[in-house]
Amino acid sequence: MNRHVPNPAEKAKLTADLRAMGRKARAAARGLGLMPGVQKAQALRSAAKAVRAAEAAILEANALDCSEAKAEGQTGAFVDRLMLDPKRIEAIAASIEDIADLPDPVGAVTEAWTRPNGLKIARVRTPLGVIGVIFESRPNVTADAGALCLKAGNAVILRTGSGALRSALAIHAAMVAGLVAEGVPEAAIQLVPVPDREAVGQMLTGLDGAIDVIIPRGGKSLVARVQSEARVPVFAHLDGNNHVYVHEKADLAMAISVLLNAKLRRTGVCGAAETLLVDKACAATHLGPLVKALLDAGCAVRGDAAVQAVDARVKPATDEDWGTEYLDTIIAAKVVEGIDEAIAHIEQHGSHHTDAIITADEAAAARFLAEVDSAIVLHNASTQFADGGEFGFGAEIGIATGRMHARGPVGVEQLTSFKYQVRGQGTVRA
Repeated sequence: MNRHVPNPAEKAKLTADLRAMGRKARAAARGLGLMPGVQKAQALRSAAKAVRAAEAAILEANALDCSEAKAEGQTGAFVDRLMLDPKRIEAIAASIEDIADLPDPVGAVTEAWTRPNGLKIARVRTPLGVIGVIFESRPNVTADAGALCLKAGNAVILRTGSGALRSALAIHAAMVAGLVAEGVPEAAIQLVPVPDREAVGQMLTGLDGAIDVIIPRGGKSLVARVQSEARVPVFAHLDGNNHVYVHEKADLAMAISVLLNAKLRRTGVCGAAETLLVDKACAATHLGPLVKALLDAGCAVRGDAAVQAVDARVKPATDEDWGTEYLDTIIAAKVVEGIDEAIAHIEQHGSHHTDAIITADEAAAARFLAEVDSAIVLHNASTQFADGGEFGFGAEIGIATGRMHARGPVGVEQLTSFKYQVRGQGTVRA
């Protein structure tokens, strides 16, 4: 897809078009916030049906995107993320239906109490308003992000990477047709229809106050740009530098199984483990087998002196390795002096994304879960469970590592805020 830089006239038109999209989204959001849950659910089922019906058109558009990606010399991994087939289109439609079936978060009372003066106070979930989602060349995100935002009563403006624009436009057209058939405004889910990167910068300004929050989903450079330039709140993570800590009371067979899954099930996802920490107290029995299992599975290991000593295939780790998100068949490994050093290492080098402890010691596990300041902390489970679907959220837009209300997988509940509803009986304050 052409990535030309717009001239002044084109830039002015793009600015005007995007601001118009913002105004339409803001108007749509007001109605969506009050729309009954049953109507939103039915509209999403209609959108899923429309996606299935548009399979041929979506595949035709995707074939053009894939052909262009190959001609440009994009990597096999890029093309695989981009490529759609009937099975993947069915998965997209099924995901929309899964989101439709989730409980409606809007209007849910999360807490209620009565004050001594008789005032009844309730904390009630409300939509965020208008969400901007900026993502790279993964066509399925068009459907996942659009459906999640709608389910939570929000309007959304989507901007995809130029490499997937034809595919995203085809999916978006099908979804909107399904939504409109059920009375949902067309502007509920909008997609920026041009590949110009200038659109990203425009969205990060907030479009004259139309956008309430930005969610980036993509690589480090995209997320870094969004976090640096955005003038509205951002739900995002920059790195998934995740750790597996094998405690002195870890079962070896369990540790090997969890570690291999955490690192190698899918190396390119943000939940993949990037560093192995092994307790010195069990290193004599556990370190060698853990390292050998990784190496034999085709994973390169970069270790400290203790790790290098157990297998000649281990390469020396540098200071940079401890903070690296490889997204590849590479892992850093280190022996630590107990749980204190493990937690300190994660605090210094981690990215507050996802970290796991393997141990049979419940007290050690409880301490790790309490003290490691990450969005997701696990005991005796793979870091690859850092996924909204695995949490029962239906799908996710991404993983948030900040400390705002949305932390961890961002699903429908995280796409809401709240307000306080207060009921009195002519009550006045003294």
